[in-house]
Amino acid sequence: MFFVVNILAKQGYKDMIRILAVDDEKPIANLIRISLKNVGYVCDVAYDGNTALDMIDENVYDLILLDIMLPEVDGFELMEYIRPLGVPVIFLTAKDALNDRVKGLRMGAEDYMVKPFEVAELIARVEVVLRRYKKTEDSFELNGLTVDAVSMVVKRGDKEINLTPKEFELLLLFLRTPNTALYRETIYEKVWGGELEYGSKTVDLHVQRLRKKAGLNKELKSVSKVGYRLDV
Repeated sequence: MFFVVNILAKQGYKDMIRILAVDDEKPIANLIRISLKNVGYVCDVAYDGNTALDMIDENVYDLILLDIMLPEVDGFELMEYIRPLGVPVIFLTAKDALNDRVKGLRMGAEDYMVKPFEVAELIARVEVVLRRYKKTEDSFELNGLTVDAVSMVVKRGDKEINLTPKEFELLLLFLRTPNTALYRETIYEKVWGGELEYGSKTVDLHVQRLRKKAGLNKELKSVSKVGYRLDV
């Protein structure tokens, strides 16, 4: 899959990027949440390791900001759990010893920021990591299908494909999480907001229409007892 990457994410679709900030210092965690929200991201917060584990199990995050010194489960233990999920991590911590920084980076963290830090620098580093992980593109190409996230234009070859707003958001979600099995509940939360009602076929019907309109019958696959996955 080929991505055309812009230097900055467009404000109009940053709200599809979901970040988890894990810090037991509530003023810092809430400052991070408000600061990221002000520039257009969705940000959840957890104040201890066990809560963070539950939130990671229940949600799909594009980035995790992780303190090291946490009650119950510390940041290094959390990193061991997060690493197989493929979610990028930036450590935010007061532990500035060289061996801690090296340990964090060797465990797979994308960056390491020592407290106190400037919010502007944090946002800049968040954007760098998201770009590195292909989370903020505004153009995509997949097997002859081209998608412009800003103009909301979808084409196969020279022919424009007319999608409803929800079908378009659904397509962007799959393009930004390739090769990842997404639960129906997660898809519904990301695209429609709220919780998926038991027995609802909303997600399935929209996926069926998207497959047909965009010609993604081979790429957009059903995952038994889970939901759907875009294979690229």
